[in-house]
Formats: sequence, C-alpha cells, structure tokens
Amino acid sequence: IKKLVFVYLVRYAEEQQDLALLSVSTFQKSLKESNQLIRASALRVLCSIRVPAIVPIMVLSLKEAAADLSPFVRKTAANAIVKIYSSLDPELKDALVEIIEKLLKDKTTLVAGSAVMAFEEVCPERIDLIHKNYRKLCNLVMDIDEWGQITVINMLTKYARSQFLDPNQNEAEGDEPFYPESEDDDEENDDEQDENGEKVPKKKPYIMDSDHRLLLRSTKPLLQSRNAAVVMAVAQLYYYLAPRLEMISIIKPLVRLQRSHKEVQIISLTMMATVSVNSKGLFEPYLKSFYVRTTDPIQVKLLKLEILTNIASEATIPAVLKEFQTYVTGADREFAIATVQAIGRCASNIKEVSDSCLSGLVTLLSSKDEKIVGESVVVIKKLLQQNPSEHTEIISHMAKIVDKITFPMARASIMWLMGEYCDKVPKIAPDVLRIACRGFTTEETIVKLQIINLASKLNLSNHKQTKLLCQYIFNLAKYDMNYDIRDRVRFLRPIVMPAEKGGSLHKYAKKIFFATKPAPVLKSAFIGRDRYILGSLSHMLDQEVAGYKDLPDFPEEAPDSSVRNVEEEMPRMTGKAKKKMTSMLESFYSDNEDDSDEDEETSSEESDSDSDEDSDESSEEDSDSEESDEDSEESSDEDDSSEETSSPSDSSSESSSEESEESSSASEKKPKTKKTAKPAKPKQENKKEELLLSFDDFSNPAQTSSNTPSNNTSYAPILDSSILAPVDYTAIEEISKSESSVPVSSFMPSVVPRQSLDLMNRVSGQGLSATYKFTRSPSLHGSNFVSVEITFVNNNQKAIRNIGIKDKKLQAGMMIHDFVEITSLDGNSSKAVLIGIDFKDTTHAAKFSLSTQEFKCPVSIKAVVGELVKPSNITPENFKKEQGKLAGMYEASENFNISASLSNTQTICSRVLKVLNSSVINVIEEENSLKCYFASQTISGNHYLLVTLHVRNTTSCSITVNCEKIVFNSMLTKDIKTELTAD
Repeated sequence: IKKLVFVYLVRYAEEQQDLALLSVSTFQKSLKESNQLIRASALRVLCSIRVPAIVPIMVLSLKEAAADLSPFVRKTAANAIVKIYSSLDPELKDALVEIIEKLLKDKTTLVAGSAVMAFEEVCPERIDLIHKNYRKLCNLVMDIDEWGQITVINMLTKYARSQFLDPNQNEAEGDEPFYPESEDDDEENDDEQDENGEKVPKKKPYIMDSDHRLLLRSTKPLLQSRNAAVVMAVAQLYYYLAPRLEMISIIKPLVRLQRSHKEVQIISLTMMATVSVNSKGLFEPYLKSFYVRTTDPIQVKLLKLEILTNIASEATIPAVLKEFQTYVTGADREFAIATVQAIGRCASNIKEVSDSCLSGLVTLLSSKDEKIVGESVVVIKKLLQQNPSEHTEIISHMAKIVDKITFPMARASIMWLMGEYCDKVPKIAPDVLRIACRGFTTEETIVKLQIINLASKLNLSNHKQTKLLCQYIFNLAKYDMNYDIRDRVRFLRPIVMPAEKGGSLHKYAKKIFFATKPAPVLKSAFIGRDRYILGSLSHMLDQEVAGYKDLPDFPEEAPDSSVRNVEEEMPRMTGKAKKKMTSMLESFYSDNEDDSDEDEETSSEESDSDSDEDSDESSEEDSDSEESDEDSEESSDEDDSSEETSSPSDSSSESSSEESEESSSASEKKPKTKKTAKPAKPKQENKKEELLLSFDDFSNPAQTSSNTPSNNTSYAPILDSSILAPVDYTAIEEISKSESSVPVSSFMPSVVPRQSLDLMNRVSGQGLSATYKFTRSPSLHGSNFVSVEITFVNNNQKAIRNIGIKDKKLQAGMMIHDFVEITSLDGNSSKAVLIGIDFKDTTHAAKFSLSTQEFKCPVSIKAVVGELVKPSNITPENFKKEQGKLAGMYEASENFNISASLSNTQTICSRVLKVLNSSVINVIEEENSLKCYFASQTISGNHYLLVTLHVRNTTSCSITVNCEKIVFNSMLTKDIKTELTAD
C-alpha cells in the first residue's frame, strides 16, 4: 500500500501541491528509519515530487543521504541529484556539485556509476573533480554494474582525450632517417627551423603516460562483457585512445555481437563499417563473419555488403566476388541492386579485377529483371569512363539492347555513352539517335536531356548524317512540357547550329562538348562518418542531433600528470597500540649483545641449511620437470615436424645449464647439511634416426665438421651454392612433332625460374649483400611453403657473425620458416640457405629484417605469381572440364604478337615455363596453328591455374588464363606477354 501511495503522490503532486506538502514531514521521518530500503525509497519519492517549495528540504536530505552508511542510499542520492537539477531548479548547481564531489570520492562500486552519471548531467566541465578519482575509477570499472560501466567508460574517454597525448601522433611524422644522426648532430640541431627561418623546438618522442596505459588495461577485459553496450563503449574508447597496433583487440568482440538481436547487429555493423573504411586489414581474418544470411533483415544485409566491399583487397577479392555472384541471383531485388553497385566499387578500387568485374556485369545485361539490368548499365557506364578505348565492344553491345531497357537511369546512361564516345562507334551512334527520336515525347526528363546532348554531339562530329535528326529533336524539345528541356534547347541551338542566329560560339563547340571528363570515383557512403562519435545517435543517422557533443581534441603538450596523485592518509594509532609498540621496542633493546650474536649465528646456520635443502629440492624438481619436458618434446616431435628442428638444441642447452648449476651448488654446500643428490640424467641423444629425411645430406660435410660440433646438429636446411645443380633453359623435352596432335604427358620442368633478385645491397648491409631466387623444388618445411634460396656474400675482410631473420611483418595468415642463424661468415666468402614462405596464395610481399651482431636491415621478398604455383598432373580431358568451371569472372585473355625469334614449339614453351612453374599438358600442331596447354596448382590452396596458348600464322598469339584467384589471372597474363614479346 505504501508503494501505491508513493506512486499516487508523484503523479498528482504538481496538480495538488498543497496536499503534497503535507506528506513532506512523513518522508523526513522515513529518512531516519533503520531499514536502508525505507530510507532509499523515501529519498527517491521525495526528490520526485515536482514542487519548487520543497527544493531546499530536498537538498538537505541529499547531503545527509550522501553521508549515509548504506551504499544503496548513497546510490539513490546520486540518482536523485539528476532529478532535482533537470526538472526543478538548475540554480542549485553549486550545492549539488559539492554533493557530487563527495560521492565521487566514494570507494563503493555500487555508488561509482551513479555518481559519474550525476557528474555528467550536472557539471561535465568540472574536470578537476575527476583528477583525484581517475585511478580509483579505472580500478573499479570492472566491478561496477553494467549500465554504470557504460557511463564511466564514456566519461573516462572524454577525460583521456583532454589529458593525454595522441598515441598515434608519430604516424604522421614519417619514418626515421636511413642514416642515424650522431650525438653531436643531435646536440647542435636541438631546434628546427620553420618556413620563416625561425627556430622551433623539436618534438620529443612519444611515450605513453602510465595513467593512459592504466585506462586501456583496465577496460580491455570488458570486451568480453555480456552487455553489448559495454562492448561497444570499450570499442569506442580503444578507437579514439589506443595505438593503431592495439586496435585489433576490439574487432573480434564486435564481430561476436553479430549473434545478438538485429538492433544490436545494426548498431555494431554501422560502427564496423565506419572503422573498415580506413582499417581494412583489421577485418580480413573475419571475412566470412560478414557473409549474408537469407534470414538477415535488409538493413543488416546492406551493412554487411558495405563492410565486404570496404575490406576487399587483392587477397580476398576472389572470395568476395564469389559471394556477390550468389547475392545477385537471390530473391531480394533491393539487395541484388545494391550488390551490383558493390561489384562496381570493387572493380574501381582494385584494378586487377576490373576487367573480370566488367565482364560479369555485362552478363547481367541479359537478366530478366529490368532493375538489375538498369543498375548494371549505370555501373558499367561509370567503369567505362576509366578506360573506354579498350571496351568498344561493350559500348556496341549496350547500344543493341537500348530498346529492351526501360529503366530511365539506364537509358540515360546509354545515351550519354553514345554521345561521349561517338568517335569510337561512328556507325552505331546515329542509329541510336534515330531510335531515340521515335519515342522522344514519351521518355522521362533525364532521358530527354541525354538525347539532346547526343544529338548535339553527333551534329558536331557527323554533321551530314545527323543534321536533320538534330533539328527534329530540337523542334520537339522546343515545345516540351518541362521548362528544363525547353531552356536546354534554347541554350544549345545557337552553339550547335551556326546557320541560325547567334552562332558565334560554334567555333568553340567541340571544345565545350568533347572536353575530357574525369572518371567518377565510386566511394563508400561511410567515408566521413567518423566526424561523429562512433555508436552515437548522430553517427547512426549521419547528421548532428540536438544535444550532441563531440570529443575534445588531444592536447599538443601533455598536461601535468601530478594532479592525479593522491596522498594516502596514514591510519591513526590508538593508545593500546602505542603501549604495545613501546613494550616491544624495550624488550628488543634490553637483550645483551652476546645473546644477539649467538642468535644471529644460529639463525644464519639455520637459514643456510634451509637454503641448501631448498636448493636440493629445487634441483630435484628441475630434473623431474626436465624429464617431463623431454617426454612432452618426444610426443610433440611425432605430431609436428617443425618442433623437431628445435628440440635437440634446446634439450642439450637445458641439460648443460642444469648440470652446471648442480655442480656449483654442490661445491658451496656445507658437509653437515649436504644431501645425496640423485644421479644426473644422461643427455638425450640426437633423434636423427627418427627423422624420415636427414638434412645432413644437404650440407657441406667439410664445413659442418669444422664449424659446428657434432652434438649440436641443426635440422634446418643450410645450403651452399654448390648444392643446387645448374640447369639450362634448353633442358625441356622436345614438344614439337610432325604429327597434327601431339599429347604431352605431365612432367616437372627442370628449368631455373629466373635470375637471382637483390634482397640487400652491400651498402645497406655494411658489406654484407644478399640475393634470393625461387628454387621451384618442394619445400622441406611443408607442402604449403614456397622454397626460396638466399645467398649471403661477405664483401668485407673480417667475418660477420650471427646472421639471422628478425622482425617479421607479415599479412594475416602468412608464415616464414626461417633458417638457423649463421654463427659466422668469413670475409670474402658466401653461403646459401633455404627458407620457406607460405604466401597463402596472395601477392603480398614477405617483409622481415636481416640482422647480424652489429646491425639490422629491413628487406622484403616479392611474391611472383609464376612461382606461387606447382606443376599439376591433370589429363587433357580434365583440363577442359576445369577450364569450363573457371569461365567468366575467373578468366583473363590477351591478344598480341610474339617475337619473331620464337620459331618453334620448344622455344615458345621454354619462354612460358621460364615465367610459370607448370606442366605441359598437351600440344596440338596444325597448319599455321599451334596450341599449348599448361596446368599448375597454387601451392597453398591447391587451386587450378590453367593456361592456354594459341599461336596463329607464326606471330599472332592469344593467351587465356583461368584461375579462381582473380588477381593471378591478370598478373600472369602480363608476365607471359612480356616474356613472349621480348627478343
């Protein structure tokens, strides 16, 4: 009943204020109750009564409640502050700020969230109230209730933006100079000069503040929260405050939110779409998480499509386009049209797949859905503007289907293409204008405007054939119902038709109409959305709403961090504690010196014996742990060959170090406390006999015996340059025969791929140079690795020590199996080693650093498409079947003339195999015709890469490359064309 009375009072207090005043005394009595729930309920109802006359009573009640022993009552007081300030009397701000300051000092997690909420509502500009409580809030944020966590995180984000430096400020300043400056130069050039010659102090290198790091470390565990709002609040904090390298930690929690309700999905996807515009690489490992399901709402589908388009790269575009093909043929028409636009953006952003996307869009022109056909025409028109000279056939094809298209924007796009590129289709453009004349009066306004432009351009470029058609169009438009059409014709007539009045501009007409126009740039709709705070309502709507406040900018200089230091108060000592302490001190100093000396001796002996026993026990435990480690290593050796290479050296080093520790500890022990130690376990023998392949066959025995001890044999392949057998390009089997059709069985071409490439020159390597080449042999590190030989040459007189690989900077999924460190390379000598690189069927370069004892140099090995594949044993029949599966978007073709020096089949195949690690599947020779078929498979994914070479009349050649990796097609086509056209 009491609760119902409270509800009645709150509802009718404004209408019957006199009656409400009578109940104030009752609430004041309830505030003195012993039950905390009654006190909190009375305070909540009292502050909800909207009667200005009792505001002073409310403020006094809040001050008392802020000092209440119950945290629940203090929490209620913090919530009541917002009610009084927002609805009753904003002039009481100073009194309320004092209460908020007191509540912010509260160390209870139940109060912290509500106190920060009251601070944000009443006095967010009073940042000085947060200084002393900053570290406390960072440490308490994990234990605050979920909705309080959101408020605290948002407040701390604003605070950190105003108190800490930008952690990514060094990214804009560029890289460090190649040659480091000496200390003398640093002292002389302490100041830099600006454009006016004035000295400007140098910026100090950025060092993250410890309080800044505390905030990031305290909030990171909240990414695993069950509350989606908390996860997005932490993601927002990391986006604005964390270094770019730490941004990866927020991606997986955001992706996890896709399993929640559709409202949560839409908000989180909007946030990820904005982040993906500038940080594509962060989302590549989670590409499949953004695949569209048939049960997704249309808003979720469009956002996922936007993210897939944003993160598409050379490595991921094949999988993305494969998904887009499914979306285009789906039942959702609106989503299919959006997918067509996404394909156009992919073709515009990734030049390697523009031709494939364009051919795929052309096939959509035969679709039965008019809207998809229309949207395809609009996208094709934008893509053709980038390179129209190579796509004349597409322009002609679009002119043929103009009668079948009813979508106004598509018809207007075709008319614009005909007029803009009428010189490339001189016979077709006038016919399109003739067809447009028949239905000019029934066309939409946008189509009419483009028909007028087409007539004007054709009248200038083909005056004799289109003069009458142009006059007819102009006369129809002169009396059109739309005033825009009439004004356009009135403006163009004196420019296009000089015989009539006012033709002075005719001599400039061609420059006006046929001026080069920049190709349109297809951009994401989310570019620029980051001007609003991620996750805010303004960000969702892409427009500023009432009450929106942007985050403060980072300061140029770091504010004083001492304002956050809090002096801890020492606890006061009671009288009993003082008496106890003085008695302890007196008894301590009353003992004589002899007794103290004896005590010290006995205690030292006991401590020594204890330490010896502990050391014995620890040594026994170490030996036991060593045995368990060796057992685990043996089991792991059977599972993973990569762990085999490191286990012998590790076990030998561990056993030697443990033996030395045991011997030293045994010599220092006293006779009385010495224990009988367990016998040392013999060293583990090399497991060379367990390996299926011994790498000793690949090393130089003389050099191995002289440089490395026998018990430290390394299983990583270290090769000399003399190991690889020299192979000639002419070592290919003779293919050309007198028969008309000569089937050639699959074989492994014994061809050296190409000459060695520079990896590090002697200048950057301080006398050490390095070259690399692809061996085209199976890698010893695994079937997914490409074998690369690196040859080091020491051009100095003295030896270079500790040559190895460090600081690997690889794309997601890529791996490098490096060689065992070269301990010493003598002067004027060379040494070759093998490494394995798993490129994951991408064209990204493998970046790492070559290091020695004295320096470290960053290098990169470029991915050559022809070396990322291996020969395939496929029959000619299966070759044609696989080629049929890879038609359309997965096909690239090129026509050119080969060099006159390529006179026979053997030389032609030799040139192709020089570029491509492949097998010759079949060779068909006919009169004035030669067909060669090559087959390979990608090393990492085992995708087929099929090449068909057709030579006609000795020099005319056409090449077709089919592969699921679309980027491989265009790049390999260019490489083979370059090789066959070279003399």
